[in-house]
Amino acid sequence: AGQLRESGGGLVQPGGSTRLSCVASGFLLYHSDMNWVRQGPGKDFEWVASIAHSGGTDYAASVRGRFTVSINRAENTMYLEMNALKTEDTALYYCGTPRVRGSRSSDFSDYAWWGQGTQVTVSS
Repeated sequence: AGQLRESGGGLVQPGGSTRLSCVASGFLLYHSDMNWVRQGPGKDFEWVASIAHSGGTDYAASVRGRFTVSINRAENTMYLEMNALKTEDTALYYCGTPRVRGSRSSDFSDYAWWGQGTQVTVSS
């Protein structure tokens, strides 16, 4: 069975940057489509970004141009580079492997594996 573990984030000032990591074990990230999903305080889960097994990327409109998703094959790790952060980016961020390639679901029942989440708080 695969496992995912997120890290990074923390407290960041508005306009600042941070990077999240998602380390995989038990399977190769670049053989799968991978997603980032977040849940802000009092909000529903929201799909944030995807990277396909082909290497193609896609982003929610709310983060496009500010966030970049990538995979380091040697480290079997997915990254989410987050720039120009806004207070509304405050959330618990999860990485996950959707059961269906191309899925943009924010429902964890649609995922084969997901991590425990890592907190990003954007505040001055």
